[in-house]
Amino acid sequence: QVQLVESGGGLVQPGGSLRLSCTASGIRFMLYSMGWYRQAPGKQREWVATISSIGRTNYADSVRGRFTISKDNAKNTVYLQMNSLKPEDTAIYSCNARYASDYWGQGTQVTVSS
Repeated sequence: QVQLVESGGGLVQPGGSLRLSCTASGIRFMLYSMGWYRQAPGKQREWVATISSIGRTNYADSVRGRFTISKDNAKNTVYLQMNSLKPEDTAIYSCNARYASDYWGQGTQVTVSS
């Protein structure tokens, strides 16, 4: 049984930082491309960042330079370090594991507000 469990969300002031984690079980983690997506209220889900199985990273223009995706294969965990947060970053953030199949976590809420 595959599970992706996110954590680390919360309420933060504009300009602040949060680190999200997503721990996977039931998959050969090192084979998977791992990604973060987000969905704001009333909007479609959008891609945020991806790290490939070999560690290559890509970012959406809206977060490049502020967010950093990384992973620890030994812990089956992918991270999203979010700095200089803006109110428009408010969303539910979900992680995705993609290889032969596509798996999703349940999401964690990030709220950026003063």
